[in-house]
Amino acid sequence: MTILVDPSAENRALRLRSQGQRLRRSGFRTDIQALRALAVALVVLNHLWPNRLSGGFIGVDVFFVISGFLITSHLAKELRANGRIRLVTFYARRVRRLMPAAFLVLVASLLLAGTALPYNRWPATVQEVLGSAFYIENWLLAAKSVNYSAMNDSATVAQHFWSLSVEEQFYLFWPLILMGLYIVSGKMRKSSQGVLLAGVSVATALTFVCSVYLTAVSPSQAYFVTQVRVWEFGIGAIVALAGSRTSFGARTCNVGSLAGFALVLASAMAFGPHTEFPGWAAMVPAVGTALVILSGSAEKQLWHSRLTGAKPVQFVGGISYSLYLWHWPLIVVAPYLAGADLNAGIKLFVLFSAVVLAWLTKVFIEDRWLDRGVNTSPSPARPVFLRLAVGMTVIALMALGLSALGTQKAGQARLLAEKLAANPCQGPSVVDRVDECGSPFTKPVALPNMALTNSYAQFPDECQNDNTLADGLSGHPASCDFSGGDPKSETVWLVGDSHAQQWQTAVFELAKERQWKLKWSYFGGCPLVDASYRGYEGQVADPAKKASCEKWSQTVATAVERDKPSKVFVSMFSTGEQIEDGSGRPQLAQYADGLVKYWNRWIDAGALVLPIFDPPQNGSVRSADCLALHAENPVECAVLKNRALPQEPLKVAVEKMDSPRVRPLDLTRYFCDDTNCYSAVGGVSIYYDADHLNREVVKGLVPMFAAQVD
Repeated sequence: MTILVDPSAENRALRLRSQGQRLRRSGFRTDIQALRALAVALVVLNHLWPNRLSGGFIGVDVFFVISGFLITSHLAKELRANGRIRLVTFYARRVRRLMPAAFLVLVASLLLAGTALPYNRWPATVQEVLGSAFYIENWLLAAKSVNYSAMNDSATVAQHFWSLSVEEQFYLFWPLILMGLYIVSGKMRKSSQGVLLAGVSVATALTFVCSVYLTAVSPSQAYFVTQVRVWEFGIGAIVALAGSRTSFGARTCNVGSLAGFALVLASAMAFGPHTEFPGWAAMVPAVGTALVILSGSAEKQLWHSRLTGAKPVQFVGGISYSLYLWHWPLIVVAPYLAGADLNAGIKLFVLFSAVVLAWLTKVFIEDRWLDRGVNTSPSPARPVFLRLAVGMTVIALMALGLSALGTQKAGQARLLAEKLAANPCQGPSVVDRVDECGSPFTKPVALPNMALTNSYAQFPDECQNDNTLADGLSGHPASCDFSGGDPKSETVWLVGDSHAQQWQTAVFELAKERQWKLKWSYFGGCPLVDASYRGYEGQVADPAKKASCEKWSQTVATAVERDKPSKVFVSMFSTGEQIEDGSGRPQLAQYADGLVKYWNRWIDAGALVLPIFDPPQNGSVRSADCLALHAENPVECAVLKNRALPQEPLKVAVEKMDSPRVRPLDLTRYFCDDTNCYSAVGGVSIYYDADHLNREVVKGLVPMFAAQVD
């Protein structure tokens, strides 16, 4: 029998076999490239479809373990061969590998932000682009995560650079640690490999303990800080140092690799925004990644090698770095460029665009810079660091230019706001003047972009220099005396969280007009109730926040009671804060009873309690930046009333008390009609951010607010 062979097919097979042999000889790991592909896919899909892949953020942890393995493998090999690490050469290679693509994306991100984003988003963008260019973005985000007033900030185009900042900081100190351990091994006359492994294992264990502790006490901050993430690089480093001594059978390697991939995928599907992370949970994807790396090698052909070595998988792995860089700024600016909220079509276009840009960046930026190589002597490395300095300078100048332009636009907006304020058919008063002004919720918004002057946290000029003024939401009582020394003037308190603070403009106006002695105390995200604090918007409070919140609540309740004020204004985000009174009843009932206990104490002290009902929660349903997209037709940002106004504990508490000494203030009619709640009224944006009021709207509500007080 004659067997016919297709020469072209045979040639293709020979070429592929030859290529595979070359890759194996070079030490190229298709399984690691597949891990990169999986990691970036998880991150990108999580950012595009967070509800479908809630734990995709663990892709970053996969990258950390891979980096720890590869860098330690390279450095340990150099130590064994030369007895030292050429630090200048190492850092120059890192610069050539990472900086060109990163700086390109940062420059493009600044241009996109300046072109597409509202100018009120520019200050945060400038700050974080600078933080990313100098690789301290993770520390900026850590600082913001514990700053309550920054918690509602929209994500910037550079936010994803936090993980790259962590990596660069790791690259900065890791070779120094390995060199130190190598020197110690020489002085101790011990095996360098053993000392390196022992030292790295200790560092990994210590930073893991740090991770577990900080995740428990300050989870939002722990997510970003470097020392909490070092152990993940350490896991990869241990595999690099111990794996070279270990040999497993084919069956064990196959099972180990498949188990590793399964752990990574399982954590991506099982974890979510309420998972305490990194902490113990991060061990799952980290160990999974380590198993894949430990079970594979350049020479081994595993059961899944055909899948992990497939061209599409290897392609995505090859562009993974650039894809990670590009996908996020495109997601941030896409709604503004498209003039619509992110829908399936826009998301698919963003994904396609990110892949194309990543491929172009890989071919024309990453590969070209790497192909130039770096000489081992310090002198040829100097141009690399010079280009690094030039790149940082260019980005800094562009960022500062955008900041200056934003300041100019904000000034123009203030002038326009002053002019518009004189218009009788502008702002919330339109609701009471429909015959004269027309529909209150359909008028185009002249200033959809919020400036700092719109912040609910702005204090009146009279109190700016008061030495009892509390800074931000510190929780410390503060005061401002408008009495003019009149001993008969009323003492009035305003207490609660930031949802009380958002009404301070109205309360201050009344205090000035009626010559009150005004005192206030706020604590962000903390309920002023007689019960234990459990958490905020589904996230369990760390022990420190829980303790400080409960102490503040008890202290303020007692201070108000002892002061015997004539009035107490109180408001809080009662639908977003969780408490526990030990009864096991529904939150609504527990919260309402906790309020009633404090209110009764204040009433017994002679106060009139004035609960201010929360405004609609439009920002929880629609983007806080919706008006920037639909300024001409603000009705597009409407939310069904039953979604925007969930049952509120403050209202339940008022109904429970049914007392003439409790007078609720309800301004809902200035935000909603019978069907919907809106994001603008009388051509003025209602919200400053996702769930706090625009100060200008509160100014416009002062007469209505005063009428309800009386």
